[in-house]
Amino acid sequence: MGTKTISIMDDAYEILLRKKHNGESFSEVIRRITGVKRELMKFAGTWNDISNKDAEKMKEQILILRKKSTSELLKKLK
Repeated sequence: MGTKTISIMDDAYEILLRKKHNGESFSEVIRRITGVKRELMKFAGTWNDISNKDAEKMKEQILILRKKSTSELLKKLK
C-alpha cells in the first residue's frame, strides 16, 4: 500500500492528535473516526497482553452497559 502526503490546517492536526490512541498511526485515526471497516482477523490475538485484572474490569463494564441498555429498552417498551 502506498502513501500520500497531505497538508492540513493546524487546528485539524490538533483534533487528530487528540483523537489518536497510543501506538496508533494518523492513518488508523482517520479510518477509525470516519468509520472505515477493517478486516476482523487483523485484530485476532491483540488482547493477549491484557492483564487478568484489566480483563475483569472490562467484563464488569460490559455487564453494567448490558444491564443499562436492557433497562432502557424495557422502559421504552412500556
